[in-house]
Amino acid sequence: MTLTDPAAVLRQGFTGQVLRRGEPGYDEARQVFNAMMDRRPAIVARCATTADVVAAVDVARDHGLVVAVRCGGHSVAGLGTCDDGMLIDLSGLKSITVDPGARTARAGGGVLWGELDTATQAHGLHTPGGRVSTTGIGGFTTGGGYGWTSCKYGLACDNLISAEVVLADGRVVRAGEREHADLFWGLRGGGGNFGIVTEFEFRLHPLGPTVLAGLTMFPVERAPEVLRGWRDCADAAPDELATALVVLTAPPEPFVPARLRGEPVLGVAALYVGAADRGDDVVQPLRDLRPAVDHIAPMPYTAFQAALDPLAPRGFRSYWRGEYLRELTDDAIDTFLSHAVELTSLGAPLSEMVIFRVGQGVAAVPDAATAFSHRDAGYLFHPICMWDDPSDDSRMITAGRAFASAMRPFGTGAAYLNFTPEADRVRDAYTDETYARLVAIKDTYDPANLFRLNQNIRPSHSALVG
Repeated sequence: MTLTDPAAVLRQGFTGQVLRRGEPGYDEARQVFNAMMDRRPAIVARCATTADVVAAVDVARDHGLVVAVRCGGHSVAGLGTCDDGMLIDLSGLKSITVDPGARTARAGGGVLWGELDTATQAHGLHTPGGRVSTTGIGGFTTGGGYGWTSCKYGLACDNLISAEVVLADGRVVRAGEREHADLFWGLRGGGGNFGIVTEFEFRLHPLGPTVLAGLTMFPVERAPEVLRGWRDCADAAPDELATALVVLTAPPEPFVPARLRGEPVLGVAALYVGAADRGDDVVQPLRDLRPAVDHIAPMPYTAFQAALDPLAPRGFRSYWRGEYLRELTDDAIDTFLSHAVELTSLGAPLSEMVIFRVGQGVAAVPDAATAFSHRDAGYLFHPICMWDDPSDDSRMITAGRAFASAMRPFGTGAAYLNFTPEADRVRDAYTDETYARLVAIKDTYDPANLFRLNQNIRPSHSALVG
């Protein structure tokens, strides 16, 4: 470690922007999606190239600075920022190259899902991505990555072909099935523990640009009947049908009946990704539930991918959970509804209580193929609590935790880390065998735990490092 000013050292030859506290642009640059995470790094390194990322890693390591890494900043745990250390901001790494013949795409580590979707949809192609278009591809993919089309095509990490990675020692490597295969395995579900991914290469699949998709709504009074009906539809649906159940506050939109606007309602979202001539038949069982609003219709895939954006604005306080359910029993449904309507109202209008059908596209990938575990769950329970008054923090977090605790008897005990704010749930995301393998990879690529502001896999000698 030297006594040299690290910001001054970093600025030498840095292509992007280096910001310190008090400098113009610093306050905007330090902010992340979850407003509860109001942290102030000593340095924000807004990288424009892979070489910038290398320089930032080298300076942070040599000066003993804690490192946070941010792509889109959507981590509910606030992992894309820190106090007093260095925030390495990848948002300037925006390159996208699509090869429609090979059905592959390469995207820089700062690309958002809406940007990648727009580029791939120009060729009628896609890869499973975030359900909110402003989500970054980085943490989403390395944490697993459930998208609408995962029911058919697997997780985002299942569609990763290779990755360019900046390691803790400053080396840049390409990880794939044939080179640094251990690292490649760990990147697919092991999060940001092993390095900073500056470029992703994805496998693409035909889809769109027009799809059959949308939302239906039901009065909350019909919730017990409708949720059971949706469960039966979801259990019987082909993997070409992605669907989710959500309790939300009905928006003040013209297509929503006046009596439902601003009230808790039950919503069913659906996306059909199969042959166009079968779409209406496949979604018909959902329409047979007799919704008050039927907004399922042909639309651009990019529009459906952005449909939830208004419910996920930056600058609000957030608490989420991601818990797996092997099946959705009647008792689980009753327990869900006993909390969901009240908690949605408590956090109106942005809070929403969601259950996603997972689908066989995820389960079909063997557990040992990637670092992502617990693929056999049928459903993912995802309460989203959002509010704007700091005085409500304790009340909303307590209510969200109580909801998750009430659903625990119906769960598998496993957690989805991309939706989990608590650090003590990391072990719950992996099988014992997978976790042991991840620790070995951590020992190889980051034994000093430089990359520890994440859902951390601690190296085997963790008593000696942070």
